Amino acid sequence: MADAAPPVEGGFAAWADLDSHRRWLLAEGQRLLDHYGGARVPAGFATLGNDGTMVDDTAQGIITARMVHCYALASLMGVPATAPLADHALDALLDGPLRDRRHDGWFADASGSSRKKAYLHAFVALAGASAAMAGRPRGTELLQAAARVIDERFWIAGEEVLQPSFAADWTDPEAYRGANCCMHGTEACLALADATGEDRWLDRALSLARRFGHDIPSAHDGRLPEHFDPDWTLLPDYGADLPTDDTRPFGLTPGHFAEWAGLLLKVEAACLTRGRTAPEWLLGDAVRLFDNAMAHGWAPDGKPGMVYTIDWADRVSVPNRAYWVQAETANTALMLMRRTGEARYEGVYRMVWDYIAATLIDRTAGGWRQEVDADGTLSGVVYPTREDLYHDFQATVIPLIPVSASVAGGLRAQHSERIDRLAA
Repeated sequence: MADAAPPVEGGFAAWADLDSHRRWLLAEGQRLLDHYGGARVPAGFATLGNDGTMVDDTAQGIITARMVHCYALASLMGVPATAPLADHALDALLDGPLRDRRHDGWFADASGSSRKKAYLHAFVALAGASAAMAGRPRGTELLQAAARVIDERFWIAGEEVLQPSFAADWTDPEAYRGANCCMHGTEACLALADATGEDRWLDRALSLARRFGHDIPSAHDGRLPEHFDPDWTLLPDYGADLPTDDTRPFGLTPGHFAEWAGLLLKVEAACLTRGRTAPEWLLGDAVRLFDNAMAHGWAPDGKPGMVYTIDWADRVSVPNRAYWVQAETANTALMLMRRTGEARYEGVYRMVWDYIAATLIDRTAGGWRQEVDADGTLSGVVYPTREDLYHDFQATVIPLIPVSASVAGGLRAQHSERIDRLAA
């Protein structure tokens, strides 16, 4: 195994508090915003290839929703020319072929009918919430439409989780329960809570966090299995026939340990902001999940970077390094450093960004390389194209704000504090 993060001495200056690092993050974020603007098509946003050119001009639902979110964040940050891109994606989701006017909800892409997936609809809700908080003209319209679909179709009362998918006409509910759609559902619920002020969305986020961030890891040595049947029986062989699937791979995904750890800290922040008592397990489980992510996922083959998946014996299953895994690891290390003050998390934050800058940032074609092998060579086993800037752009924004329930809410609160200071 490669060396752990280099030690950072007590009394350290956190990179995220240095003006030079913050300027670097802003510059990298601007580079990403510029690059992915090239994915705009009439019906939303489409897919770019590794050379930065369009692969297919068919608008994609998840990409378009994530573009609303990211360009809305950028508009909150005062970045010129980003609000029109957010508005274009909003119009596409509300009026274009991505929306199912017959049965309600949204399609995977603009080419026609598809199963209705909670994973996609969580991002549509996130898009609406972020756009509303950014003051985009149709943000609240999308928020309300997406929230209604989640309420009426996807939320399973009693289980307090999201139903993963249905047929296009809302028949044939999938006989499966999974962590990935509920992870992004948690993020969406936190953003909806910030945007609407409604406690029910925080209650839902807390329920999801309890099941996937506390109950399940507590039963599996601090690790997070993701695949279950409707009775919540573990499906250990799920995905064995397609271990490189991009949303439901076989085995365990250390990057999701880290991402869920970050969500637990965001739920804690949401509780405290609203004057509610935050359960103690939120911080404890965040630490345990993140430490397990690093112990089992970072450089287990002696090469830097966090691997995509491991098996049930903690052996590497898919060794490739995906861009989002590194981004979410950096995000959570940063939040844990701010929450605990522990220098070891600052060391991880620096180490991961060093890896991203040296290996993933594409200074020729733009954007980030979505996936590399253990030696840092471009690969496409899991991600053959580069889809959008959601994970990488957020990684440039999260260090600029305090630990917050949602990124848009954190930016909005930061702006309000500045206005109050100027008015004082």
